[in-house]
Amino acid sequence: QVQLVESGGGLVQAGGSLRLSCAASGRTLSYYGMGWFRQAPGKEREFVATMHWSGDNTYYADSVKGRFTISRDNAKKTVYLQMNSLKPEDTAVYYCAASRFGSGSTSRISYDYWGQGTQVTVSS
Repeated sequence: QVQLVESGGGLVQAGGSLRLSCAASGRTLSYYGMGWFRQAPGKEREFVATMHWSGDNTYYADSVKGRFTISRDNAKKTVYLQMNSLKPEDTAVYYCAASRFGSGSTSRISYDYWGQGTQVTVSS
């Protein structure tokens, strides 16, 4: 069993930056693919970024490519999402997730464990 807890969300002006953290407890994250998703009010949860368990390969949604960076520290059992050049349309609850597929995935159904989410609000 893996428990995930996100932190680092908040209110920021457009153009600003935030760094989200996802701390795991329980089993090691070392062999899990990790992902970040987000859900805006009235919308479905959507893929943001994913990373191979080794940290070698990453993949991003087109909407965040070049602005967001996913990273992980397996020793600390923590995954990060650095978000730069934030836009009002990035406003959402952000969730981290762990997948038994070590390569990571863009699909929600591939993830076994989810955090409770952290709110990110970007003002214009």
